[in-house]
Amino acid sequence: MKSNMISIHFTINGEQKKLDIPAGMTALELIRDRLELKGTKEGCGIGECGACTIIVDGRAVNACLMFAAQLDGREISTVESLDQAGQLHPIQAAFAKQHAVQCGFCTPGLLMSTRALLTEQSNPERSEIVKAISGNLCRCTGYHSIIAAIEDAAKRQPKEDK
Repeated sequence: MKSNMISIHFTINGEQKKLDIPAGMTALELIRDRLELKGTKEGCGIGECGACTIIVDGRAVNACLMFAAQLDGREISTVESLDQAGQLHPIQAAFAKQHAVQCGFCTPGLLMSTRALLTEQSNPERSEIVKAISGNLCRCTGYHSIIAAIEDAAKRQPKEDK
């Protein structure tokens, strides 16, 4: 192994991985380029837009701000973890029902922020929803439909996801 390479072990979307990676690689680069999970988007690259939001050990984080090495020993979920054999996840169904999607670029990050919120708080207050998505920017849809979708998703969540 080269001196600028490190070995990491982690679980992503339920699958265990052991990889040798460059020490300076970001979590976003690892997820999109190495693992080819394209749902996690790079928007701003400086932690301002939330398009790259993933869940690490139950918390929503910006993948562009994390080194991949920081994922060692952790549990990671990306938007692909919402896949339910061709069926919409309750969060996705709520976003569709409430028309909370337009161009869709911000949607994966919003979905993951929503999942992290609903895992922590099954029946959040509106102020908790606003705080949970404060790091996610949407330039198309507007936040009224997004907040309505998250409120709807809280009602749709199966008991085991809460």
